[in-house]
Amino acid sequence: MESAKRRVVVTGGSGKLGRAVVRHFAENGYAVTNVDRVPPPELPDGARYLQADLTDYGQAVQVLTHVDEHYGTLPVGSGDGVDAVVHLAAIPAPGMMPDSAIFRNNTAITYNVFSAARLAGIRRVVFASSETVLGLSFDTTPPPYFPVDEEYAVRPQSSYSLGKAADEELARHFARWCPDSAFLGLRFSNVMHPEHYADFPAFDADARSRSWNAWGYIDARDGGLACRLAIESDLVGAENFIIANADTVMSRPSAELIAEVFPGIPVNRELSGTETVLSIDKARRLLGYEPQHSWRDA
Repeated sequence: MESAKRRVVVTGGSGKLGRAVVRHFAENGYAVTNVDRVPPPELPDGARYLQADLTDYGQAVQVLTHVDEHYGTLPVGSGDGVDAVVHLAAIPAPGMMPDSAIFRNNTAITYNVFSAARLAGIRRVVFASSETVLGLSFDTTPPPYFPVDEEYAVRPQSSYSLGKAADEELARHFARWCPDSAFLGLRFSNVMHPEHYADFPAFDADARSRSWNAWGYIDARDGGLACRLAIESDLVGAENFIIANADTVMSRPSAELIAEVFPGIPVNRELSGTETVLSIDKARRLLGYEPQHSWRDA
């Protein structure tokens, strides 16, 4: 199906990453509906905003099936409605609310969106997991090796990351129940916009100031690219991908940083210059993902 005819719902589209994702889909010919509790500061051409509370399962079902003046009357499971869901809605970080509230809110929303998508016959679901499932903060729990990848078991260290690990497990079972579907988790690194890049040179003064996530980041625009590539991929089943930029936030070579801050942690291959140590090899191989933006170009 041509992208110009495709309809995608982005939950949490008013957030830091969500705004860039909505814009990216709109600029690539999709009809986009941003579903969020709060309106965005602006909407690009080709996008709509719909206010909803996705902790309410009934609202989750409706935003994926029938909302007057948005989709018209779409019989559930007809295949004539929403083509794909990008699920970003969540309390976006640990420490913003009590632990139990973060876990309850985020996992409930994910279950509701996954279940509503299944009911609506939507077979392409991309959702925001997080680099935090890799064991952040690495300052207190160093990774088993570098570059970090998707091959070792998740190691959540907070209620937020525990919820993301639960999301990935939910995805695995929803994909098992719907063998022709894709539930693709994107483990986004620390989201940045271009206006943040002026701060990056100061990070060089202390290698430990950004070692908590192995000096990783993701340009929000490349986050949008990753979401679209995941939606347009031919993958089925449940898969998880680290989504980071191709470089670190530092000017010093990555191998030098690891030797200083994480001595004794194995490095499984030679690192070139300032390349990311949050491996994006799987995303490159299976999604065709290649970041287009770097703070060094800002």
